[in-house]
Amino acid sequence: MSAREVFFLIGRNETVLYRDEGSGPTFIPDARTRWEAIWSRRDELVEIAHSHPVGPLAFSAEDDTTMDAITSALGRTVVFSVVTPGSMLRRIVSPDATAAASDQVVDEEPPWAAELRRQSGV
Repeated sequence: MSAREVFFLIGRNETVLYRDEGSGPTFIPDARTRWEAIWSRRDELVEIAHSHPVGPLAFSAEDDTTMDAITSALGRTVVFSVVTPGSMLRRIVSPDATAAASDQVVDEEPPWAAELRRQSGV
């Protein structure tokens, strides 16, 4: 299996509510079905995670605008994660622009992180 970026919606109790994948390691094209999945699961949604199977352990500029759009649409705080072959990064994003978001490397990864890596081909 070749490396590809994979996307998970995570609910309460670390449950994977939805998954999607790109065709390559650095990009998942925008899709209406993904936005509909986010909206239809908004009451259950706790975290949105995606992989960077070839790195970096960082959120991209596109990730930043997507996070802002999602938290603005939902009107509440959401946790976002990036999972790489060797680590995981989380950011808590609030729709309140005065609340600064900071990235935290995750020491104890949730169970779904291993599945996200496996589906990403790493």
